Amino acid sequence: MPETTPRGLTRLAFGGDYNPEQWPESVWHEDVRLMREAGVTMVSVGIFSWALLEPDPGAYDFGWLDRVLDLLDANGIRADLGTPTVAPPAWFYRAHPDALPVDRDGRRLAFGSRGAICHSSPAYRRAAARITTELARRYAGHPALALWHVHNEYGVPVSACYCDTCGAHFRQWLRARYGTVDAVNEAWGTAFWGQRYRGFEEIDPPRTTPTTGNPAQQLDYRRFADATLRENFVAERDILHRLAPGVPVTTNFMTALSQCDSIDYWAWGREVDIVTNDHYLITDGRRTHVNLAMAADLTRSVAGGAPWLLLEHATSGVNWQPRNPAKSPGEMARNSLAHVARGSEGAMFFQWRQSRRGAEKFHSAMVPHAGTDSRVWREVVELGRAVDSLAPLRATRTVADVAVLWDWQSWWAQQLEWRPSEDHDARERADTFYASLYDRHLTVDFAHPESDLSGYPLVVVPALYLTTEAAGRNLRGYVERGGTLVVSYFSGIVDEHDAVHPGAYPGALRDVLGLTVEEFSPLLAGETVRLTGAGGPDLTGDVWSEIVVPRGAETLWTYADGIPAGRPAVTRNRLGEGTAWYISSRLSGPDLDSVLERACEDAGIAPRTGLPRDVEVVRRSGGSGTYVFVINHTAADAKVALDSPGTDLLTGEHVAGALTAPAGAVRVVALEA
Repeated sequence: MPETTPRGLTRLAFGGDYNPEQWPESVWHEDVRLMREAGVTMVSVGIFSWALLEPDPGAYDFGWLDRVLDLLDANGIRADLGTPTVAPPAWFYRAHPDALPVDRDGRRLAFGSRGAICHSSPAYRRAAARITTELARRYAGHPALALWHVHNEYGVPVSACYCDTCGAHFRQWLRARYGTVDAVNEAWGTAFWGQRYRGFEEIDPPRTTPTTGNPAQQLDYRRFADATLRENFVAERDILHRLAPGVPVTTNFMTALSQCDSIDYWAWGREVDIVTNDHYLITDGRRTHVNLAMAADLTRSVAGGAPWLLLEHATSGVNWQPRNPAKSPGEMARNSLAHVARGSEGAMFFQWRQSRRGAEKFHSAMVPHAGTDSRVWREVVELGRAVDSLAPLRATRTVADVAVLWDWQSWWAQQLEWRPSEDHDARERADTFYASLYDRHLTVDFAHPESDLSGYPLVVVPALYLTTEAAGRNLRGYVERGGTLVVSYFSGIVDEHDAVHPGAYPGALRDVLGLTVEEFSPLLAGETVRLTGAGGPDLTGDVWSEIVVPRGAETLWTYADGIPAGRPAVTRNRLGEGTAWYISSRLSGPDLDSVLERACEDAGIAPRTGLPRDVEVVRRSGGSGTYVFVINHTAADAKVALDSPGTDLLTGEHVAGALTAPAGAVRVVALEA
């Protein structure tokens, strides 16, 4: 079995993407000297180096990479070695122009960026296998090698190609999935608009059409595109496993819903030996540390709760957003240690030394253009010491309180055209529900709708438009056995083929919720509805309303106005030993919290009193003990009560009774047994 931790790494990972090929060799020795000063334990190398490693077809030049890896090893620094298959050389595209991807409008994208790949291309697959094989043969036994890093950020920037090669591959995929074209016709509902196919040869990718295309076909094509990327990862992984046994293989995910929507990470998490993730703050006015926490929780969940690794984030500003502010003093450390709190086995960055040329020359780095006489460098060195002090918590696991259901394939289906309201956004609902749980100081696991939920007293469903019958049975069983379920509107509507479940909405969730929905009534832009009743204070909803008919559920809040005035708005259904809540309008902030507060009471989750907003308290626990992270994102000192005394690993201070976390600071307490 492959290892699930980087080979030879005895401390937490700290470092970043290292691109020595961008610099004269005279700089390399300065680099490793500074790496040792900063406490770097691992760097990622070779990710974009195909053109240097194979300058001509079948002619390899590994000399420079030999020297880099030898230099790293001599200085006690481990290597996360990339297969450079995200960026084929110019000579490859000159020989195989049809390996460039084609968009839905039929335009072939050009060489000169990264990730310009038709992943169905046989020529690309052969070339990727050759360079991967050569790397594995040469470096399998190198003492610096800790981890293989396949490709880079699959799904970004090109997630799907629509060329004829992909069309042929898609037809093969459909044969394997459905067996017969009649089964495809049934699954896609091709009787609508006369789209019926007589044979597989008539099926093409869902290219641009005069109006909206078949939604089931589009959904299957997203599945196909994701599976095609995964096929290529698995092909490279299997080569590495065969030629370099014992060295774990990964590829860097981008699980944040703000960064990638084209990959089904539940499926990908089963294929890597170690789950790794890249995360970058999205400066769009949202609370960036909440998005960070959500991404870290989602990554840990994709890893099945096991420790994972933050493979990239930024020391300060990035360069690819409309506005790219610098991080405030101390923010780099808070960001890094928040990932560690939520399961990461370290904190790594893009990149080590800031590039002078290319598209990312304004992206921050561990060694900035300003050099070592800079705030960023001083914070990097300080963070290196902090990460090193946290070595005792390796292999411990983050302790979660509740679960949020998320399914990428449901998100794909909901994103298709002609839905009841363009204002309803699955990501917005997930962000909003997560923020409400975060503000209640609850640590969240994410879960697939068909997974075992028995360990969670509360399960929240912010957006599950596509709900399989199996998921519906799973949620019913969860509630019957004593669980508390909270479901938001427009969930349970369609099956895996985007076909509406027979009967009234919400289809697969009718029984567990104890109600039906006669009709959706989305609201106009800027329109709101008032919810009132015995459930608590009046609430305000926007975007969505529904005509709900209780079929056993009790009504807690009622629409006071709008088309459904007088009808139920928020309901609660007792089923077996548990309860299922339904929220039929878009609630946010205190309005949503009013409902979640009641649901938490049902679940037996006591309020976390005395903790200020934006002060995180997260636990990791395992064989070496229990560790409490207190992360203060506020401008005021915060006092947090502790269950037992312990020692702050970052300061060495013994703490009993209560811990004071200074403004903007992080504390990590190893509790005494």
